Amino acid sequence: MSREQREAIRQRRAASPLDLGGEVHEQRALFEQLLSHSPVPPDVVVTPTHLDTVPGLVVEVADRASVGTVLYFHGGAYVFGSARSSVGIAADLARRSQTRVLTVDYRLAPEHPAPAATDDAVRAYRALPATGVDPRRVVVAGESAGGGVALGLLQRIVAAGEPLPAAALLFSPWIDLTLSGDSMRTRAEADFIVSRTALRRRVRDYAGDDEAAVRRHSPLFGDPRGLPTTLIQVGSHEVLLDDSTRLAAGLVAADVSVTLDVTAEATHVFQSFAGSWDEADEAMNRAAAFVHTACAAG
Repeated sequence: MSREQREAIRQRRAASPLDLGGEVHEQRALFEQLLSHSPVPPDVVVTPTHLDTVPGLVVEVADRASVGTVLYFHGGAYVFGSARSSVGIAADLARRSQTRVLTVDYRLAPEHPAPAATDDAVRAYRALPATGVDPRRVVVAGESAGGGVALGLLQRIVAAGEPLPAAALLFSPWIDLTLSGDSMRTRAEADFIVSRTALRRRVRDYAGDDEAAVRRHSPLFGDPRGLPTTLIQVGSHEVLLDDSTRLAAGLVAADVSVTLDVTAEATHVFQSFAGSWDEADEAMNRAAAFVHTACAAG
């Protein structure tokens, strides 16, 4: 990653009016606008769908054979974002991995606090077989808070003894709502995307003020045993870095196959900057290869 590429992204973020810790109803429109500003490539087909009662979008590349399905959960600190705002990264992943991506509109806090998002994720996953999708050719994926939704879904499925997906892909997952990782302090100055102050406000929206409830709704502290093969991608300049490193350590201790892919000097969900950062392109290629291999193996 060149210094010029990194500085260009930093300047774009500094010029943005988006405040992740701001008033929800004011910031939602800004978040949606920023993440949906790029036009969808003409060969990408986006189709509304429902999985049980949960709305979402099917994102696929026209005239391209698919080896499987990615069930995708968008980011947005549990209060922002939508399936529509994730179409850009979903389309990029679909193209590179030769899959179709189902991106889910799970319910958002504070109107729908925890565990509404995870409940919707479980409902969507359980509806896949009725649509002709074999869980063995599914990768469950998510970015940021969506990574937390994805991990919570997987823990629920394992606990219920239900069929597992082929693999899990997590981009910069936010899975510790207690905000207890050391990187909250050590990476605070380097991370120009996310701050602990903003996350603290979103925790109150999603999980409330009770410490026990906040910990209970933090997938990092859930049971890692029995989870599927997992790829975690994160940047070294993230306040959420330790969410990923601690999850990887927990998966190793539970004998789960895991790859922790850390990109130096990259920030939160840097894969969304593919086309602007060289390392983002390279990371997306690695993620796509992982997804393709998992789906093809079934």
